[in-house]
Amino acid sequence: MIAVAAPSVVSLVQSVDWAAIAPPTIAAVVALVVLVADLFVGEARKAVLGWISVAGLAAAALALIPLIGDERSTFCLKGTPYQACSYTADRFTLVVQFLVLAGALLTALLSISALKDAKNAHRPFPEGEYWFLLLSSAAGAALLPASRDLATLVVALEVASLPAFALVGLKQGDRRSSDAALKFFLSSVTATAVTLLGVSFVYAATGSLHLNRVAEQLTHVDGRLDTLAQAGVALTLIGFAFKTAAVPFHFWVPDTYAGAPLPIAAYLSVVGKAVGFTGLILVTVVAFPSYADVWGPALAALAALTMTVGNVAALRQQATRAYSAVRLLAWSSVGQAGYLLVPIASAAYADDPEKSIGSTLAYALMYAAVNLGAFAVAALVARTKPLNRLGDYRGLYASRPLAALVLGFFLLCLAGLPPGVIGLFAKVTVFSAAVDAGLGWLAVVMAVNVVIALFYYLQWTADLFRAPEGEPAVYRFSAPLTAAIALTAVIGVALSGAPQLILHFVNSGLFL
Repeated sequence: MIAVAAPSVVSLVQSVDWAAIAPPTIAAVVALVVLVADLFVGEARKAVLGWISVAGLAAAALALIPLIGDERSTFCLKGTPYQACSYTADRFTLVVQFLVLAGALLTALLSISALKDAKNAHRPFPEGEYWFLLLSSAAGAALLPASRDLATLVVALEVASLPAFALVGLKQGDRRSSDAALKFFLSSVTATAVTLLGVSFVYAATGSLHLNRVAEQLTHVDGRLDTLAQAGVALTLIGFAFKTAAVPFHFWVPDTYAGAPLPIAAYLSVVGKAVGFTGLILVTVVAFPSYADVWGPALAALAALTMTVGNVAALRQQATRAYSAVRLLAWSSVGQAGYLLVPIASAAYADDPEKSIGSTLAYALMYAAVNLGAFAVAALVARTKPLNRLGDYRGLYASRPLAALVLGFFLLCLAGLPPGVIGLFAKVTVFSAAVDAGLGWLAVVMAVNVVIALFYYLQWTADLFRAPEGEPAVYRFSAPLTAAIALTAVIGVALSGAPQLILHFVNSGLFL
């Protein structure tokens, strides 16, 4: 009895590589520190919690540096005939973790100004809870790209998502915020339920949760369990489609972005989207490659539908409608999600799936920098004109020329026009991924959507430089807000000047 049991006991002994897990761990620890410190910090000094959070996120991002150029795995099962690890820090992981933590850091800078403005307007946020939730969500988002088993993947997904819908509803006494949080919550719960059902079916059919083991077992599933495995794969993909805001699972996006605090809308547009797409990449390319003939066409159809609905809806936004600027950015993010889906769908047909995934990462890095920058300028305008209409941006150049130039640059990047060179190159890489995979029809749909998007991006850009109606408005900068705008502008200009800084991911292996 003892001789039989000993190997199974040994197999449960796992080592922990603290350096590998440092980025999400630091974010989680700082979240707890902020929550406890909130009990002892007086109301007049609550701002210090924001700077602690910024420092924590910066430390988490810096913890990525020692991991560069190496692949490290931890929480691995011992005594098994295959390598099965729950956490892997490879190049793919580090790139996504950098995107997530940098996005959360910029969100934190935007939040410092937003919380101060809310306090001055006598509509204060519970600051301790706000920073705890933001850091907790960032920790979950940083854990997700390193997850290499379905259980850790789902837990990371929920740790990233659950604090986010609480953040959306933190605007006290604001009905729009409550409605936005409810829609986001319902979509999140639905996605979680569908994903868990799919994961349970996959586990029942394969007997494993580790992604590499699942991929191996799905190639020779018992015939009696084949239908169960197919249902599990389909449900898991549908669950992640909710998280990516792919059409028709996008219904929560415009109202959630418009009702959420502006920094949280920016966070959801970048970090929330990165979480969904990262999970989708892991389950398709790593766990379900044998079902590429199923998820490839499905994702291609979703990509075409998502980019079309997102861009057409963005085109229809009225300049005089309240929060129309935020709604345009929300619908634009849906359209951009369609572009991000194209290389993932192409991976099902490509001889080199890693190259296709590299196209997604390159596009995601470009999108993250410029979209956060656009939201940062929107936060500047909102300090004076809280309804944030598109019409409020008319004549911005007359009062804040640098802000207008920067926003115009960000919009041109999103449109893929010079001088936003990085946006152009990123779109070309996504377009090439579709063509190389033989998805010519999808490339045509993408080209049509790029033309549609040009209209509303250029229209908004032109409004920035038109003569203002009446006296030019005065917009108030703050140090954190200025830093966020400056950082995103520098990144956007640097990437446009040297696009190879991110485009090399297209031609290099990401899963080492």
